[in-house]
Amino acid sequence: MNSNPAAGIGTQLILWYTRSSKVKRATSWRMALGGTGQAELESERMMGKDFSQIEWDERVEDDCRQIIRLAVREDLDRQYDWTSMALAGADASGRAAVVARGDGVLAGVRAGALVLDEMEIDACWEPLVQDGGAIVAGQTLVAFEGRIRDMLAAERLLLNMIGRLSGIASWTARYVSAMGGAGARLYDTRKTTPGWRRLEKYAVRCGGGMNHRTGLFDAMLIKDNHLALAGLVPGEAVRRARDFLAQLEWDGVRPDLIVEVEVDTLEQLDDVLSAEPDIVLLDNMTLEQLRRAVALRDASRAGVQLEASGGITLETIRAIAETGVERISVGALTHSATALDVGLDWTRS
Repeated sequence: MNSNPAAGIGTQLILWYTRSSKVKRATSWRMALGGTGQAELESERMMGKDFSQIEWDERVEDDCRQIIRLAVREDLDRQYDWTSMALAGADASGRAAVVARGDGVLAGVRAGALVLDEMEIDACWEPLVQDGGAIVAGQTLVAFEGRIRDMLAAERLLLNMIGRLSGIASWTARYVSAMGGAGARLYDTRKTTPGWRRLEKYAVRCGGGMNHRTGLFDAMLIKDNHLALAGLVPGEAVRRARDFLAQLEWDGVRPDLIVEVEVDTLEQLDDVLSAEPDIVLLDNMTLEQLRRAVALRDASRAGVQLEASGGITLETIRAIAETGVERISVGALTHSATALDVGLDWTRS
């Protein structure tokens, strides 16, 4: 008889992926804030466990390459840029610059070399600003030189990727700035563009934010739908999740996987604290409720972290951060960010 409680739930679909056995933590990061230059935020005060943080690594690069392949297919459909073929000489070369049309924080410039590699373009791509750097309108970000036909074929894909990711980084930096150093940490969510999650979470990091769980595989988050469907109260659900992890026989899954639970009332919080989840998500609570939640937690289970979430805006985030919660998660960092306008300006060969 199979003693593995995960058997039969479709988890074989993710056999190819195992979670890193070491949770990365950032001890500090540099964040660009509009008008204030580079500010260094120290995270030494981190308490308890935290989610894996996305850096530019082989997994991000692999995701990026897959996105590029799809983008090339939809733009060229295994054919050619007929306009450039008609108007640019086969051997004509040119120089251009990727230029910011607005202020913000750069992200995605590292994707440029991958675009050229996937398109088999022999060109010079020289970033003048690195991901995470503050940029201003009119600033040259990349020097680009090569065969004109190739540069034109790659232009839109290059600008789309940099613009999208820089938009997220810039939007994140605005939220971090709005917090005013109140002490809480800003996290993203899973509300990302399908296929772009690691890239978009990387962009959040470039903007000074933190990454919440990457997917369903690297943390447990017990939400209201889980409670309703299982007929459980939050405390009982946390205990059941801990028991499940203790019995789970699955390579790559830590028995100390983060267990987070969502509550929307102070009564639910009072119930769940005795079960000692790692994090309690306080959904759509008022400022007064958040302050009372912090006091309740401090008096009962000081090691449990509190995360505020739900409808948080630039105008409300500072007051929320000042309530004493350790974490604030904002889906808008990725689902509502506007692309930063970047363009390609040509110079004479």
